Amino acid sequence: MTSNHNPSASKTNNITKANIGLVEFVTLMALMTSLVALSIDAVLPALSQIGADLNITDSRQTHLIVSLFFIGMACGQLYYGPLSDSKGRRYAIISGLIIFAVGSLVCIYAESLEVMLVGRVIQAFGVSGPRIATLAVIRDKYEGEAMARVMSFIMMVFILVPMLAPIFGQTILFWFSWQHIFSSFLIYGSLIGLWFFIRQPETLPKEKRLPFSWSQLWISSKFILTYKSVMLYTLSSGTIFGAFLAYISSSQTLFQHIYDTGELFPMYFAMLAFSIGLASFINGTLVMRLGMRKLCTWAMLGWILFSAVLTVLCILSDGVPPLWQFVTVLFCAFFCIGILFGNVNAMAMQPLGAMAGLGAAIIGSLSSMISVPTAVFIGSFIDSSITPVALGFLGFGSLSFVLYWNANKP
Repeated sequence: MTSNHNPSASKTNNITKANIGLVEFVTLMALMTSLVALSIDAVLPALSQIGADLNITDSRQTHLIVSLFFIGMACGQLYYGPLSDSKGRRYAIISGLIIFAVGSLVCIYAESLEVMLVGRVIQAFGVSGPRIATLAVIRDKYEGEAMARVMSFIMMVFILVPMLAPIFGQTILFWFSWQHIFSSFLIYGSLIGLWFFIRQPETLPKEKRLPFSWSQLWISSKFILTYKSVMLYTLSSGTIFGAFLAYISSSQTLFQHIYDTGELFPMYFAMLAFSIGLASFINGTLVMRLGMRKLCTWAMLGWILFSAVLTVLCILSDGVPPLWQFVTVLFCAFFCIGILFGNVNAMAMQPLGAMAGLGAAIIGSLSSMISVPTAVFIGSFIDSSITPVALGFLGFGSLSFVLYWNANKP
């Protein structure tokens, strides 16, 4: 009897079969992607202290510590997308975590705003490795509604980080200095990287990897950039996320300066983050039955409705409606965002198959390049009123819906 044993096939089978369980996979992927949220949200309570220590006179300049993080991500995603397709997902994730650690060290020892921003960009560039490669890992294992379902469950776990991160940052500030917040990023990234390295096998076998070449990069990029639905979903995601990012980057100003909530700011932030997590859980239970498009359409319309309500409240109260009204409307609007996050990305990624790494990179990078200027534009008008936030939500939410609607047309 002759043996038909094929070493390369055996290796492929080992890669595809040595999978961890769904619960551990979801938890690991959620904690990996949550490094982005932790790097942003844990810093929020410290912005005033950082501004004072770095001699920043205009509080709006401290918003750049958040906003420019996404510029670094936009560049990093373009690098790590092709890298994860050619070198594998594990290589992209581990190398990205090392660069993230370097950026964290720069931030720890920063003595000026310029150095701090350089450190933040390096951090963001590095964290793009885990951000992009984990999306590609998920796409390697799932597609379509199944991917949207897994993404929703990942988002449900992931959302615990932005809920707890400001409280975590506030607690560190109570006992230590803001530099220790960046030290905690080093510890978190190291532990998650070790867990991933030990437990999660490579999901992209060598024979399926795309050798890097400028000509192949051009061909693949041209395919993605000229794919109508992919681009429209990406533009739609970028515009609505830009409005949401304006809230994130200015949240300390909104709650601590305009509404004077003091140390209760992390609690309000966590409450609103819980809305996104709740929506992600509900989406995970409904998406297989109702489909991504129907849920996204309802969520888009809901976002526009609650943005309009917030705008009316601002007009009736000279730009500062009562805190309970502001939080209630945002809770409802962010519930809609929770429905959109996983689904729109899954719809954009669905046609890309073997180009999942490059696709995630281009989608993420373009989305960031759109969202950051949008957030900076809205944030530049925020001073003593929340009207710019309401109008930004309404205007860019409506534009996002138009782009999304056209993406669904044949």
